[in-house]
Amino acid sequence: MKPIYEKIANFALGEEGAVTVDWVVLTAAVIGLALAGYLSVLDGVDTLATTIDTDMGATTTGTP
Repeated sequence: MKPIYEKIANFALGEEGAVTVDWVVLTAAVIGLALAGYLSVLDGVDTLATTIDTDMGATTTGTP
C-alpha cells in the first residue's frame, strides 16, 4: 500500500483534470459558435418563411 504522501504527489502531478478543463472549454467554444451562426441567419430565415407563407396562401388551385 502506498503512503499518503505518494498518493498526494501522484494526484498533484496527474493531468486528468487538465484534460477535462480542455474539453469543457472546447465544448463551450463549439456551442458559442453554433449560437452565433444561428443568430446570424435567424432574421433571414424568418423573412424567407414569411414570404413563402404569403405566396402559398395567395396561390389558388383549380378544382378537379
